Amino acid sequence: MIQDEGISTITSTPLQFFTMMPLSPKLGSPYLWLRELKSEERGLYLIHLLLTCANHVAVGSLESANLALDQISHLTSADGDTMQRIGAYFAKALADRILKTWPGLYKAFNSTKIPMVSEEILVKKLFFETFPFLKVAFVLTNQAIVEAMEGEKMVHIIDLNGNETTHWLALMQVLSARPEGPPHLRITGVHPQKEILDQMAPRLTEVAEKLDIPFQFNSVISRLEDLDIEKLRVKTGEALAINSVLQLHTLLGSDEVLQKPSSSAAKSANVVQYSRYSLSELLDKDLVNGCNPSPDSVSSSANATKINRFLDGLWSLTPKVMIVTEQDSNHNGSTLMERLLEALHTYAAIFDCLESNMSRTSVERLKLEKMLFGEEIKNIITCEGAERKERHEKHKKWCQRFDIAGFRHVSLSYYGMVQAQSLL
Repeated sequence: MIQDEGISTITSTPLQFFTMMPLSPKLGSPYLWLRELKSEERGLYLIHLLLTCANHVAVGSLESANLALDQISHLTSADGDTMQRIGAYFAKALADRILKTWPGLYKAFNSTKIPMVSEEILVKKLFFETFPFLKVAFVLTNQAIVEAMEGEKMVHIIDLNGNETTHWLALMQVLSARPEGPPHLRITGVHPQKEILDQMAPRLTEVAEKLDIPFQFNSVISRLEDLDIEKLRVKTGEALAINSVLQLHTLLGSDEVLQKPSSSAAKSANVVQYSRYSLSELLDKDLVNGCNPSPDSVSSSANATKINRFLDGLWSLTPKVMIVTEQDSNHNGSTLMERLLEALHTYAAIFDCLESNMSRTSVERLKLEKMLFGEEIKNIITCEGAERKERHEKHKKWCQRFDIAGFRHVSLSYYGMVQAQSLL
């Protein structure tokens, strides 16, 4: 790198050096100079290439996108550092987006990729065990339900993500120790796969019998967007709690009206603008939001009809409490570039967590990154319309939606927060 008064240009204008380099095989094959880059330089150049590639993909310049992907392939690795691993999954997502322009090819490449239910359960279990997020969410959820149901004799819990028994087993333990005795407990699990609900029912029933809790488990086999509220069978006299873990965001695209992409000139200007910043600055949330301001409104009426109807339906059941766990990120932007930058910020943080927790040769880490986070990245970057399910949004927008539906915000209790902090 060029030195200027003893200071490396990597700390001053790191990407300006890279942006002058043409994406051309004339640089040498297999781009031997790329292998000489240090980790920070490589990370910066990867971001530059991903942004450049995304611009080309967005405007349909597939030959240029292919050249960028070729260079990216020499910098990424499934067992490399954070940015190398991140780059691999974002590059694959961009390549899949290109392939989708040829539906026949895309379907042929993906026709044999049928995830097994057992694999889905395994990777979600790995996520639960590796990260503290869901453990803390479950502690806070159970405490909120216990407090809301104090003194109630008939309790009905609707689980909109019916695939986790550990959560409800812990709640049963607490309910069984109530001074007034346990309530009659009914749990309704909602899930599109019958096998998962079938695994929940016997385990919960067994523990309920041991704890002497009157218990009933109801299975509702349905995707959330197809859920018939009547099938939840809420009865008169029941105190109702509703729980949703990482589910509601999938409803945000059900009625989406696609928007036209921005002009190529505007997109190219974005790359120049981002090139002034360092790696840490590029992944800083405030900077990303500043470069790509999102609309402050919840969304247009066309976009919001499905989620609004769904929340209205839940409100009509008159629950005592509803607990929602969602990813506090902004991955529902209208442009590919906006989503790519926001997702880079989020998943770089998550991959850093894995970097500090698990070795780079860990099979478990590879499964998490490929089968869970890699699939989320693919959906955020590759898909549009109803196919794009990973539409994570910020806390403020969710509050607005629930306010419109009639719900009232309830603060987490002091005891719940103490429990969560103790677990952390």
